[in-house]
Amino acid sequence: MKRIHREGRHILLIFTTIILLLSAGALLLFSLLPYLLIQLALLILIFLIFRFFRIPNRIYTIKENTVIAPADGIIVAIETVDEHEYFNDKRIQVSIFMSIHNIHINWYPVSGKIKYYKYHPGKYLVARHPKSSLLNEHSSTVIEHGNKEILVKQIAGYVARRIVCNSVQGKSVDLGQELGFIKFGSRLDLLLPVDSKILVEMGEKTRGGITEIALLS
Repeated sequence: MKRIHREGRHILLIFTTIILLLSAGALLLFSLLPYLLIQLALLILIFLIFRFFRIPNRIYTIKENTVIAPADGIIVAIETVDEHEYFNDKRIQVSIFMSIHNIHINWYPVSGKIKYYKYHPGKYLVARHPKSSLLNEHSSTVIEHGNKEILVKQIAGYVARRIVCNSVQGKSVDLGQELGFIKFGSRLDLLLPVDSKILVEMGEKTRGGITEIALLS
């Protein structure tokens, strides 16, 4: 089993304790076959929780002026939008949806300096919903990379109820460094300059720190 992220350690401790208590109770209350089925279900549950919080061993992609995927998931949106929080102009939005089966660590997609950070409370619409980018709880981080700036949004989903973000305005960060963590199903949006060359397609699976999302002009 791979290393477990610090955000999952206390959750795993709580779940493991509950599962041990349920297992002991099932042994007293049920005959052998139902007890074995309950044990199997509990083992599957604890495995899924371990899998969710695992830390992968990866060799990150490092390329000049290339935006790398900040998360594992699937591309659910590639579109030109009007961005009003920071840039107040048109941007290409590339959105990555993370299911409960994906690792939920988020990575910085480029190296640079954090020019802006803000946390926004909000709703908990399904993360695939087009309006989740604006209405859901989210955090916004703008990274200056050379003469370009990109915005990364961590967006909570219907199940995800906690966003962890390590961004601090003025801090220098490296590509592949941990941006944060979102628990149990969520989405990340990248707001890129309109002259960026997009390197992914709708429905394409991404691997955080590895998949090339866009080339900055």
